[in-house]
Parts: sequence; structure tokens; C-alpha cells
Amino acid sequence: MVEYTRLRNKNRGYMTLRVWHRAIDLYKLVHKIVYDENKIDFKLRAQIDDAAQSVSANIAEGYSRRSINEYMQHAYISLGSLSELLTRAIALRTTNQISAEQFQQIDTLHYEVENNLWHLLESLEQKKDDGTWVTRVSDDVEEYHPKDPQMKQKSDGFLE
Repeated sequence: MVEYTRLRNKNRGYMTLRVWHRAIDLYKLVHKIVYDENKIDFKLRAQIDDAAQSVSANIAEGYSRRSINEYMQHAYISLGSLSELLTRAIALRTTNQISAEQFQQIDTLHYEVENNLWHLLESLEQKKDDGTWVTRVSDDVEEYHPKDPQMKQKSDGFLE
């Protein structure tokens, strides 16, 4: 998977999720199709682009809230954004503003992200039900940067 930054901590754990990476891929695909490959009305392309971008953003925001209920709420918001995205893609296809091939590319990746998001939600529901969701952020710096000589802890406890 593509690395966007090598810096890691507990708050950036969403970057390890396949669904987040594929949602980023979906955004890149939609952006390319509506901005680079077709002449689409400004408002329509902004709306579908925003819906596509909202999917990964809500996964990240929900994860970073550290509350299982808020995480699930943001995952459901991501599902709503996916539905908006697909509806707009269908509209663009039925009005011949994107090709059948472009629609198929969006639909296929959309379906994958949607199913991955459902699996994430099922996993979160299970963690909620069995009480295994951890809300505490560890004080152990090694948990974030195990054996990483580049990440030194200063005397005040903060990383350089």
C-alpha cells in the first residue's frame, strides 16, 4: 500500500486500514475522471468530488475520536457519502457526462470500499459487544515507534 507519511502514532492508526487506503484510491479515481478526463459542470463535479473525499476523511476522524460510538457514527457517515457518490456517478452516466467504462471503474472500486466499510463496522460492533475496544491512549512511546532510532524521547516526555 502507498505510504503517505512514515510518521506514526496511535492517532494515525487509521492509516493501517485497507478500507482507508482504498477510499483514498476511490477519491483519486473520481477526481481524475471528473476534473481531468471530462468536462462536467463545476457544481456537479465539486459535489461528487466532495462525497468521494468525505469517505476517507470520516474514517480517519471517527478513528481519531477514540470512542467506539463516535467511530461507528463516522463510519456510517462514510457509508452515506458512498451512497451519495454512487448516486452522482449514476446521474453522470445516465446523462452521458462520463463513459460506461469510467462508471464501471468507479462502481467496482466503490463496491470494494463499501464492503470493506461494512466489514469494519461489523468488527467495531463485535468489539463494542464484547468490550474489547480500548479507549485509552498508551503512554508507552515504544508502542508507537518500536526500535525506531529516529524517534528520540526528550526529557519532558515529548518526541523530537
